[in-house]
Amino acid sequence: MALFGKPKYTIVRLKKKEMPEGLWTKCEECSQTLYNKTLDESLKVCPKCNYHFVLNANERLDMLLDKDSFLEYDKDMTSDDPLEFRGPKTYKEKLEQDQAATGLKDAVVSGEGMLDGKKIIIAVTDSRFIMGSMGSVVGEKITRAIEAATKNKLPVIIVSGSGGGARMYEGMYSLMQMSKTCAALALHRDAGLPYLSVLTNPTMAGVMASFAGVGDVIIAEPKALIGFTGPRVIEQTIRQKLPPGFQRSEFLLEHGLIDMITHRKDLKETLSKLVDYLS
Repeated sequence: MALFGKPKYTIVRLKKKEMPEGLWTKCEECSQTLYNKTLDESLKVCPKCNYHFVLNANERLDMLLDKDSFLEYDKDMTSDDPLEFRGPKTYKEKLEQDQAATGLKDAVVSGEGMLDGKKIIIAVTDSRFIMGSMGSVVGEKITRAIEAATKNKLPVIIVSGSGGGARMYEGMYSLMQMSKTCAALALHRDAGLPYLSVLTNPTMAGVMASFAGVGDVIIAEPKALIGFTGPRVIEQTIRQKLPPGFQRSEFLLEHGLIDMITHRKDLKETLSKLVDYLS
């Protein structure tokens, strides 16, 4: 009875423990909450629904190339502002903003490296930089990488992820990169050398209509959005409902636009085998 006989009670309030930020990520496909360390260990693929999260260029290179084997080309090449573009932000302001946010000079990283002990030339676009769109620098760096591969008789691998296509800030200068990159790839093919194109989510517009769409073997990640114009624009134009899964990897494989769909965990091995076979 001593407890109830006390004139006063002491109330202890426990301070709510706050969850540190940056530990969890919500899956965009199934809404599952994923521990970031587990997500990184699975190459940023949701273990529940197989959704492939977007990777940046450096993450792609680390995933595909042998450790410490990458030598970057044209690292300091930056875009000019030939049209003196003006909008809510100027082109120069947009470039400076994305350079600060990503640590990149532009939307592609290119160079040479080793893939399971085999020397290759590789270029990877990064959708964090103006949606991975292709301007003069992207086209020039990819073209130079292809030309280096042709000169040194090496395979080329380009990993594309562009929702922006050709970069509107540069107008015709950007569109010219479509023919320039394809011309370099034609000479590479004439030399009997392989080019493997890897499409990620999303790969659209001028990028898909140029270098991304002309690989000797075109590989896509699961459920990647691939095409020229987005499905909503197409539906509004033709005033018809598109088939389920239209412009997704699985639909395009069924209709012959791509050659295979490869899970991210199998991509390095698949590319290595293709390089062996085609070389």
